[in-house]
Amino acid sequence: MRDALEQFLTELAAQRRASAHTVAAYRRDVTRVLDLAAGPAPGGARVPVPASAWTRELLERALRDLYRTRHAAASAARALAAWRSFSRFCVRRGIIASNPARELPIPRLPTRRPRTLPKVDLARALDRLAGADAASLRDRALLEIAYSAGLRLSELVGLNRGDVDRAGGLLRVRGKGRRERIVPAGAGAFAALDRYLADLGRGEERGDQPVFVNARRSRLSGRTVQRVVRRRLGEVAGGLGVTPHALRHSFASHLLDNGANLRAIQELLGHRSLNSTQVYTHVSGSRLRKAYQQAHPRA
Repeated sequence: MRDALEQFLTELAAQRRASAHTVAAYRRDVTRVLDLAAGPAPGGARVPVPASAWTRELLERALRDLYRTRHAAASAARALAAWRSFSRFCVRRGIIASNPARELPIPRLPTRRPRTLPKVDLARALDRLAGADAASLRDRALLEIAYSAGLRLSELVGLNRGDVDRAGGLLRVRGKGRRERIVPAGAGAFAALDRYLADLGRGEERGDQPVFVNARRSRLSGRTVQRVVRRRLGEVAGGLGVTPHALRHSFASHLLDNGANLRAIQELLGHRSLNSTQVYTHVSGSRLRKAYQQAHPRA
């Protein structure tokens, strides 16, 4: 089963184009079960696990261990997804006869509304970033582009010079599963980007050069972007922690509040399923009231 896991992870990365983060998480989740089946090994050796050991009873035991060690429901749900996917792979390869994870109950996840920032306060905070120093110019461009295009953190730090179509007001971004999409960004965001790039200096410009860089001209890390968002937008969040994803949530919610079609928002966000986009339908009471008054014959 350990050999099967390596084959499964190779397929996951090569054919399904899963991210390195997903591959690492699936490796941990399945290895936890295999180690449980193997039992304690002297010197930390990796004991082989026969296919016959991969049973529903083993998976139920592993699930109980997750709850016993106070793992969150989301972690348990992800582990179960990894076990199911690995089991399907093993069935396809004839390693096991049936999928023992198929009927395991999915942990109930708490309903969480996306964290959004008030549009007026967010606009004011972005406008206040008017410094002419290199850090302020970069941070203003970074935040403007993130909010204007609704980018994921990985998409934001992955932007290259060749991905920016200034004339068309468009960005080419690479999302989950390395899927590419073209998204628009606002004039204000591009103006901030132009000021930042002009200060950065053109030099020898190549299409594969990162857009957002640190002081050493290396691609900005996701951790640095998280720090920038917390520092620059902490006041907008009322002193609470704010993440880059809050800008993406705000992008979607503000579009919806202003009448954008949910299907269009799905395309802009790069969601494969409309179910992922429907989390933003927790609209404000004022928008619900407006929709009611416009549509109900006796409103």
